[in-house]
Amino acid sequence: MGLLVTILTLPLAPVRAVTAVAEVLLQQAEQELYSPQGVRRQLESLDEAVARGELTEDERRAAEQDILDRVATRSTG
Repeated sequence: MGLLVTILTLPLAPVRAVTAVAEVLLQQAEQELYSPQGVRRQLESLDEAVARGELTEDERRAAEQDILDRVATRSTG
C-alpha cells in the first residue's frame, strides 16, 4: 500500500518541496521580525536613516512605535 501511495502522489513532490521552502523562508522572516537582535537592527536602521536625513524624527518615532507594537502583539498573541 505504501508503494502505491508513493507512486500516486509522486506528481505532488514539487508542490511539497515548494511548501517546505516557503515554510523555511517564513520561519527566517519571523525570526528577523521578532527576535531581539532583529528588532534591535530595525531600530538601529531607523536611527541611521534619521542621521542620513532620510527620515524626520516624527517619522522615526512612528516607525519605532510600529515595530514595538508588532513585537508586543506577537508576544501577547
